Amino acid sequence: MDMVPAARPAPRYWLHLLLLLLTVVTTFTSYLLYFHFQRPYSPGEISPEAASRALSFSLSLLAILGSHEMGHYVLARIHRVDTSLPYFIPLPVLGVGTLGAVIRIRDRIPSRNALVDIGAAGPLAGLVVALPILFWGLSHSTVVDAPTVPSQFPGESSLWVYGRELFTWVMAKVTHAPPAPEETFQGVQTVFGDSLLMKGLTWLALGPVPEGKDVLVHPVVIAGWFGLLVTLLNLMPIGQLDGGHLAFALLGRHAHWVGRGMAALLLFLTLFVTASWGLWLLVTSKVVGFGHPEVMEPGAPLSPSRKLICALCLLALIGCAMPVPLRQVVS
Repeated sequence: MDMVPAARPAPRYWLHLLLLLLTVVTTFTSYLLYFHFQRPYSPGEISPEAASRALSFSLSLLAILGSHEMGHYVLARIHRVDTSLPYFIPLPVLGVGTLGAVIRIRDRIPSRNALVDIGAAGPLAGLVVALPILFWGLSHSTVVDAPTVPSQFPGESSLWVYGRELFTWVMAKVTHAPPAPEETFQGVQTVFGDSLLMKGLTWLALGPVPEGKDVLVHPVVIAGWFGLLVTLLNLMPIGQLDGGHLAFALLGRHAHWVGRGMAALLLFLTLFVTASWGLWLLVTSKVVGFGHPEVMEPGAPLSPSRKLICALCLLALIGCAMPVPLRQVVS
């Protein structure tokens, strides 16, 4: 008796479109909340200029995220792997208004070569869109006077410093020491971390930025910066992240040791640099995990061109790396 293959669900185009439109709305409003109204000189109402800037941020961010997922989708279809169109994930009020986008792969990956193609296509496609957006945005940005933001180790937002402050507070309560005088400040400034790619693009677009100066960026630069951050997170060689796919294609079952080493690095960053890495450490170690399913043809060799693609993705990971993505600096 012949087996009848299970029917694949028909694409629900209306759902993909609805999620996309909702994400445009949430990213639009998040830009206004966190990057427009937080400016000290910003008016309380939404001007046409502010709406234009918020829309440019939203569309640029979704173009980067969408191209990332469409890269996976197109290469999966080329390798005859059944997959869904991207589902955008709106996130009202919080963060930048979205948790990104995902696709659902319904088949096993046929070979290690296909695994590299599908895994690398997303971050590389995202970078192909993000880099020109960043360059254009930086070219339309302005260099302004700004105080130098000092760096320190351990970082002021690391678990080590938080623990030290908690210990000091507890000892003050136990010993009945007088409270420390309250510090006065004018506000809190958000400082975006610089990766090698950001530094290089800034130099190409604006030339060397002198000491005591900073770049007042166009909204699409913020979108491109988050695109680089998404690329960094996805290229980490852990489990079934994009970088984990590449590590498994190269190393097979031994790839889980690379993932555990990456988790150890995230733990170090959480303890001594910034506690914000702790969330991604939990996600990767407890949700994503370090394992990876075997491909259908594990004996097929990895081609030299796929090894070059893996090397290119490693360079992209290094170029996007930033130990402290975001800092809140009291001014």
